[in-house]
Amino acid sequence: MKKNIKYVALTALMLTAFTKDDSNSFSGRKVRYNLHEQNSIVTVSKSVEPFEFVYTPTVDSHYVGFKEALAFKESRGNYKKINSFGYLGKYQFGASTLNRIRIYDIHEFLNNPELQEEACYTLCSLNKWILKRDIEWSVGKRINGVEITESGILAAAHLAGAGNVKKYLRSNGEFNAYDAFGTDVEQYMKRFSGYDTSYIKPVKNAKISIERFMSEENDASEFVDNEDTGSFVKVG
Repeated sequence: MKKNIKYVALTALMLTAFTKDDSNSFSGRKVRYNLHEQNSIVTVSKSVEPFEFVYTPTVDSHYVGFKEALAFKESRGNYKKINSFGYLGKYQFGASTLNRIRIYDIHEFLNNPELQEEACYTLCSLNKWILKRDIEWSVGKRINGVEITESGILAAAHLAGAGNVKKYLRSNGEFNAYDAFGTDVEQYMKRFSGYDTSYIKPVKNAKISIERFMSEENDASEFVDNEDTGSFVKVG
């Protein structure tokens, strides 16, 4: 009998814990999760100790969803991350890529989330300009079974550079490129397909307006632009 009572009580508690209440009239603690399709509210008894859960980004089909999904793959959304190969920040930029869009102070970059977000958009804008003809020619086609989309192309360019994406598309997938961890262009084409990236406007020679982010003791005129040579190789 006691076992049955405990079972009923436990079942009732579980049903309460996972029931969404639109009235927001909870007596317990509210915890809001970011889920793929909608936000859910979970009621937790006040007697329960706070707990941790793994963050996953709220992913929609537009630019925010695209960049957050990209960031989650690159760094789990960590602005301060430096990987074992020296790639930096939430979107794992190489130093030469940052130089190309006029970012030279690595310390400032790692400690400035706004600058990192601006860098992501600026690089996407630049890559969209470089690849605009390939986007027109290739979107809707299939290469090695993978549907080619604009968002997939831009994600692959973030991984391997616009030049390597051009070679992949124009060789119909015979040329591929991969990063130091073995992730290749085709994987990013597939993983990040289907987002609406029309928000990103193609801009020739897109660069950061670095003066907005420079501290007073730094002078942007001391720096010169460098080309991004990349570190990718042909495979296959």
